[in-house]
Amino acid sequence: MSMPSSPGNRGHEAGLDTQRELRDLKNQVVAMRERLEMANTEQETAVVRAVSDAAAEAVLLKSTITALREELETERARRDEAVTAAVTQSQDLIVQLKGTVAALRDELERREAGAQESLAQARAADRSEIAQLQAAIRELREALESVHSQ
Repeated sequence: MSMPSSPGNRGHEAGLDTQRELRDLKNQVVAMRERLEMANTEQETAVVRAVSDAAAEAVLLKSTITALREELETERARRDEAVTAAVTQSQDLIVQLKGTVAALRDELERREAGAQESLAQARAADRSEIAQLQAAIRELREALESVHSQ
């Protein structure tokens, strides 16, 4: 059974309503504070995760840069070695070719000297033979003139 509302009762009920409302508001504030703290915690966790991911990526990028730099230096060293080997090989070939040219020049000069000597000997032999033939012609002419004059 309900009691009739009296002015004293009404004040008491209003006080109870106010207390309930105050309690509900406090509960809402506590719930909101918990949600805010949870959101802050999640945000801090996300920030820590993002910073950690960025740091891990930075480490990975640094190691990749180091590996690429080492590979580039290795390739430069290989290229330098290849260039040095090619230069050395070219210099060796030049030395060999100069030796071959010198040997061929010497051989050519020997052959030219031999050809000139052979030519000089042939000319000397020809002159000697011509002189002998001219002497023989003179002797034969003299013999022929002496046979005709007798």
